[in-house]
Amino acid sequence: MCTVTYVSPAPGQFILTSNRDEAPSRGATRLVVEEKEGKRLIFPQDPAAGGTWIAVASNQRMVCLLNGAFEAHNRQTPYRLSRGIMVLESFAYPNANAFFQRYDFNGIEPFTLILYDLGALWELRWDGLEKFIRSLDPRGSHIWSSATLYPADVRFRREQWFARWIDNLSTFSVGGMLEFHLHAGDGDTWNDVVMNRGDIVRTVSITSIEKTESNLNFRYFDLLTANEQKAQIELTREEVESN
Repeated sequence: MCTVTYVSPAPGQFILTSNRDEAPSRGATRLVVEEKEGKRLIFPQDPAAGGTWIAVASNQRMVCLLNGAFEAHNRQTPYRLSRGIMVLESFAYPNANAFFQRYDFNGIEPFTLILYDLGALWELRWDGLEKFIRSLDPRGSHIWSSATLYPADVRFRREQWFARWIDNLSTFSVGGMLEFHLHAGDGDTWNDVVMNRGDIVRTVSITSIEKTESNLNFRYFDLLTANEQKAQIELTREEVESN
């Protein structure tokens, strides 16, 4: 997994959209809404490992996972901990910096993590030996593609598709970004944004997270079953005023 885009319609607001590329037999089965560490969390649960690749919480934190760091890696199994479990454990930390500095990433397979935390946007890459942390512009537009599935030239092509797409938009909307995640590409089913490599790996779902002034809106589309699930977190007055 996967393909992720991030755009910001207004200060303090964002739309993050994620295509999950996975073995068809490993599609998430349900959207979970639960209280954890004193916060309300929403995430689609991976039935294989119990973790997730994308989650939001009522403290205005969003975490999204992509497999791989910079380039495709040779797997060194067994790994100590699932990356999806790490995503859920990140919400136990008071802020992004605390998670980056205190969490033990040793024994976890390489990944890229996109983290939004109270108005700040971060990218963390772990290559299995070293972590690379980068602060990103929360008012900018960004795209990521998993290094494990897409070589550098394909990732560059996708960046061009994304740049052309947003150049043609007058405003950012959930619908507009979903259109990109459903239809962008050049007819190469191996590498289009909705990709299909048969029973090995394909795009199995699309997740949309929209942060407005007062809510976090979560939409999960299962492309294998044509099922859509929705959930919402209403931000408290204190959370809204912290923007």
